[in-house]
Amino acid sequence: MASTPQPRKLSRGHFLREPTLIALQNLRAHKLRSFLMLLGIILSVSTLILVIALVAGMNQYFAERVANLGSNVFLVAKMGIITDNVEYLKAMRRNRDVTWEDYEALRDELKTPIRVGVEVRTNGKVRNERQSLEDIDIRGVTANIGEMDIEEVATGRYVSDSDDQHHAMVALIGAEVAKKLFPSSDPLQKSIIIDGEEFTVIGVAKPVGTAFGQSQDNFVYIPVGTWLKIYGRNKSLHINIQARGPEWMARTREEARVLMRSRRHLAPNQEDNFGIIASDSLMDLWGNLTGTLASGMVGLVSIFLVIGGVVIMNVMLASVTERTREIGIRKSLGAKRRDILLQFLVESTVMSSVGGLAGVFVAWVLAVTVRNTTPVPMAVPIAAVVLAIGISSAVGMFFGVYPARKAARLDPIEALRFEN
Repeated sequence: MASTPQPRKLSRGHFLREPTLIALQNLRAHKLRSFLMLLGIILSVSTLILVIALVAGMNQYFAERVANLGSNVFLVAKMGIITDNVEYLKAMRRNRDVTWEDYEALRDELKTPIRVGVEVRTNGKVRNERQSLEDIDIRGVTANIGEMDIEEVATGRYVSDSDDQHHAMVALIGAEVAKKLFPSSDPLQKSIIIDGEEFTVIGVAKPVGTAFGQSQDNFVYIPVGTWLKIYGRNKSLHINIQARGPEWMARTREEARVLMRSRRHLAPNQEDNFGIIASDSLMDLWGNLTGTLASGMVGLVSIFLVIGGVVIMNVMLASVTERTREIGIRKSLGAKRRDILLQFLVESTVMSSVGGLAGVFVAWVLAVTVRNTTPVPMAVPIAAVVLAIGISSAVGMFFGVYPARKAARLDPIEALRFEN
C-alpha cells in the first residue's frame, strides 16, 4: 500500500508531457497553419511588449534627462505642476513672484536642508568675434548650485561665492555653446558677449545630451548677483533646496512650505500662492501622460488576444473532431473525463504559449532595432516578458476550455464508431 502513490505521480508527469509533445508536433507539422493560428497571439504579445518597452524607456529617459533636479533637490518657484487650464489661470492671478527676500529667509531660517541656493533664467544672445548664438539659456546662480545641479564642470571651474559678491563678469558655458563658439580652440579665459556685456569664460560643462531632440547644453551660467545687475530684479526666482537624504525630503518640503506661507501671511484655508516642484511631481505628471498611452493600447491588445483565442478554439474544435476515435480508444482503455480534459487544455495552453514566446521575440528584435537606429528610448523589462507569456498562456487555457469539455464528454462507444 505504501508504494501505490509513486506510479500515480509518474503517470501524471507522463500525461502532462504527452499532450505537450503532441501540441509541439502539430505546430511543427503544419507550419503555415500554425503561424496563421497564432498570428493574433503574436501580434497582441508583441504590441504589449512594445508599448511597455516604450513607456519604460521613456520613463527612464524622462527621469534622467528632464525630471532630474539633482540629488534630493526640490524647487520653490512661482508656479508648481498644474495640468488643469482653469487651475493654471487661477494660479497665474493668485501666485506672487519668488523674491530675493524669500530666498534669504529660506536660506537663513530653514533647519532641515543642507543647502539652499537660487537661480534665475532668461533667454539671451551669446556671441564672440566669429559666431553669434540666439536663444541661449542665461542662468544666474549662486555658487552652491554647482553642488546640487546635475551639470558638472569638464574644464575650468564653477561660479564662486567671490564671483557673486563682486558681481564678476565670468561665465561657465555649456558644451554646445563651447563647441559652436570655439570649435578649434580652448574657451578658457576667452571673451564672449552676453546680451551686449563682455564676460570671461572660466569653465566648460560636461555634455548633458538632448531631451526629446532638444539640446540640454545650450546654456551659460553667470553669478546671480551679476545677472540681477544686468537684467533687473523683476523676475521670479527659483530657490533650490537640497534635503539631507531621501527620507528627509517630505519633512524639508513641508518646512519650506510652512515658512513661505508664514512669510506671505496666508490663512489656514487659503491656497499656496507659490509652487513646490520635485522630481516625483514631474514623474507623476509624466506617468499620467504615459498611462493614458498605455491604457489606450489595452483595447488594441485585447482585440488581438480575443481574435487569437477564438482561432485557437476553432483549431482545437477541429482537432477534437479529427481525433474522436482516438478519444474513444483512450476512454475504452480507462482514461477518465478529467484526463481527456487536461490533455486538450494542455495542448491549447502550449500552443498559445508558443505564440507568446514568438511575440516576445518579435517585440525584442523591434525594440532593439528602434533603440539602436532612432532616438526613441526603448527598454524591455523582464517583468513585461513574464507578464506577456503568462497572459498568452491564460488565453490559450481559457479558450481551450470549451473544446476540452466537448472532448471529455464524448461517449466512448459513439466515438469508436465515428468515421472521419
